[in-house]
Amino acid sequence: MLTGGGDCPGLNAVIRAIVRKALTYGWECVGIENGWKGLVDIYTRPLDINSVSGILQKGGTILGTSRTNPYKIDGGEQKVIENAKKIGLDALIAIGGEDTLGVANKLAKTGFKVVGVPKTIDNDLNGTDYTFGFDTAVNIAMDAIDRIHTTAESHHRAMIIEVMGRHAGWIAMHAGIAGGADLILIPEKEIKLDEIIKVMNDRDKRGRTFSIIVVAEGARISESDQKEGEMILQDQKLDAFGHVRLGGIANVLAEIIEKKTGVETRATILGHIQRGGSPTAYDRVLGSRFGVYAVEMVKAGKFGRMAALQGTEIVDIPIEEAVSSLKLVEDKFYDMARTFFR
Repeated sequence: MLTGGGDCPGLNAVIRAIVRKALTYGWECVGIENGWKGLVDIYTRPLDINSVSGILQKGGTILGTSRTNPYKIDGGEQKVIENAKKIGLDALIAIGGEDTLGVANKLAKTGFKVVGVPKTIDNDLNGTDYTFGFDTAVNIAMDAIDRIHTTAESHHRAMIIEVMGRHAGWIAMHAGIAGGADLILIPEKEIKLDEIIKVMNDRDKRGRTFSIIVVAEGARISESDQKEGEMILQDQKLDAFGHVRLGGIANVLAEIIEKKTGVETRATILGHIQRGGSPTAYDRVLGSRFGVYAVEMVKAGKFGRMAALQGTEIVDIPIEEAVSSLKLVEDKFYDMARTFFR
């Protein structure tokens, strides 16, 4: 098994469940260290009952992770396939998000025996209602919003809280609604700067002396005379999967709001705080269910498929279906949230 991409609360719950379930079949478990890099360069470690004892409540991943993309390395695909044979892998469980599972999907098409487990705090994988790690991230963000409320109210400020969400605003939506935000800005819905300023200027009419704005890092904001909004970027550097590093939109927006309204405005960027720490009970249980089901998929020979939560049941779907497009915030959900934008 391997864990790829950004670390995520609940990864160790999945690893533990896979090992515990596999051992009931008498299988040997091997941990691939540092994501796909561990199969490109062969970094492995044996996993047994002692290896996974006491890891359920721990954040991060005991196997380590990376954003290595074998398809960006010369001969990377062949290295992965050959190295899997060298270390005697009968099957691989890939635990990750869109990028990690995208690699798994390509390998599956070559006949490589791989199953997937959905992991992303952004909750943007198709075919599954929730991914583990999301609930923890939302609760961390909500707690931060609750705490920032007191400072905002005491100082009569506008406070902007930036949360993760490159293309999908699920964390912003859930945390913003739960935290009583006055505005929620997400990548899926371009918002005019005029609308933001109007909410700020109208706050006195509502008897409010402070404002809370939650913004996803990939949110798009436009001037009233522009046709399309743009993500505000920290820099132009790319990772191995071609993604630009995001972050900093809250700082830029805070300057604009203070300049246009005269309201003292401060920004807080939660960043990697959302990824860290102990997973919630929900994520521990969901990760455990995914891990057990992944082993059952291997036993049944359901390769090229991913465990998914649909309703209250764990099912399996083609990995290709999960990574073919992103699961984005629907119009009806955002329209509901707009009820509170005032």
